[in-house]
Amino acid sequence: MSDDKDARTEDPTGKRLSKARSDGDIPVSQEVKSVAMLIGGLIVVGTLAPWVAKELTGFMRAFIERPHTIALDVLALRQLLAQTVWKVGVLLAFPMFVLTVAALVSNIGQVGLAFTPNKLEPKLSSINPFAGAKQLFSLQSLLEAGKGVVKIAIISVVVAVFIVPAIHHPDQIIDQDIRTTMQQIHWLIVMILMIVVLVMSVIAAGDLFYQRWSHKEKLKMTKQEVKDEHKESEGDPKIKGKIRQLRLERHRKRMMANVPKASVVITNPTHYAVALQYDMDGMAAPVVVAKGADYIAKRIRQIAETHEVPIIENPPLARALYATVEVDQEIPQEHYKAVAEVIGYVMRLKGKGVTRH
Repeated sequence: MSDDKDARTEDPTGKRLSKARSDGDIPVSQEVKSVAMLIGGLIVVGTLAPWVAKELTGFMRAFIERPHTIALDVLALRQLLAQTVWKVGVLLAFPMFVLTVAALVSNIGQVGLAFTPNKLEPKLSSINPFAGAKQLFSLQSLLEAGKGVVKIAIISVVVAVFIVPAIHHPDQIIDQDIRTTMQQIHWLIVMILMIVVLVMSVIAAGDLFYQRWSHKEKLKMTKQEVKDEHKESEGDPKIKGKIRQLRLERHRKRMMANVPKASVVITNPTHYAVALQYDMDGMAAPVVVAKGADYIAKRIRQIAETHEVPIIENPPLARALYATVEVDQEIPQEHYKAVAEVIGYVMRLKGKGVTRH
């Protein structure tokens, strides 16, 4: 296992990361979710809790102050139960909505909108008691448990340091008005939540970094895996090279077949050869029907000699046409004059029965 891990030195490719994402293997920090839920709880306790408590107190006042006025027949009790469930449900809907939004935002903020149907597929390993026990006592589980203990210890110490000094004389609570006492308790709860959120935010940031680093390390690949994946996505280089070779051969054969139809071949004289075809009646400008360097240039000249195509030595023009014009393209305007002189010269040579110069 160690040797296999040492061999995985390459960062995961985009394809591997995409496959892991589609399989539901996405780095997610539970600590970030916890912080989001704590922030939601802080919002609920700091802003909505007093209002919810006030509304519930007003609703429950009749049960405490005037219980004798409550009808005890079946129909009245049903109506009272329905009213109670509705009132409590409406009051709790706002806090539940805030907490739900916090959970969704924390998840989407980490992984985006990810649809992972593979996670929904039933797996026999999930109901295997031996696999469950093995996972329960795995190194990862022990690390998570240790992390939880350390986290609770840190939060407890920080809360104690900040909150204990705030409670000067707890015995005075007995002599205070109940509203003042509830306000102080509410303030202490908000302070505790704020401190816990700050501490947990630091822990969550570190955990998120670790989860992403660990996920990347887990998906690292060997050099051979990268090569194999490249072959699958791009094709085998040997096959692609063979295809390019076949295309090049077909292209050369087509060029050589066009040389006998050329009006003139312009050479360097040995390094370059460009075959031009021109028909005054059907073409606006001469067209390059074949070109080549070194061995290909030699073959063009040989075929031109065999079929008595005029061969003209003009090194500057041959190099310029070879570099700027592709096969089956018309020559550009800047070469019109030089090519026109060559073709005119060829026509004069043909009139004298000469095909090479």
